[in-house]
Amino acid sequence: MNPTNKTTNPIRRAFTLIEILIVVVILGILAAIVVPQFTDAADDANDAAVRSQLQTLRGQIELYYAQNGEYPDLVADGWDDMIDNDYLMAAPTNSLQDSSTVAAAAADGVGWVWAEKAGASTAMVLTAVAADGTDFDE
Repeated sequence: MNPTNKTTNPIRRAFTLIEILIVVVILGILAAIVVPQFTDAADDANDAAVRSQLQTLRGQIELYYAQNGEYPDLVADGWDDMIDNDYLMAAPTNSLQDSSTVAAAAADGVGWVWAEKAGASTAMVLTAVAADGTDFDE
């Protein structure tokens, strides 16, 4: 009998149905662990982008205050005064709300909130509005 001749061996090697099912179950468990981490990563990246944009906007607003002695009236004039005086190139869009509007309080469809800082009578603070219409929690 020739050991290299496979045609004479009646037993064929193959995966059984149980082995294939076990592999599919293991892949399903791994996918269930990994997929939510990717969706959370996208949300986290969007939050980080808004935080960075908010920090830049606050810096430009403080620069405006330092040079003009007063804060811009973002609720009444929007971003026009900041754009016209070259503090911003364009109206910033809050990607969580897909809006560049400014209001005195958080609401659905409002991108930014411009209000007095808590505990201060003259200081103003800019915050972003989260996707659910509430203040963006930094």
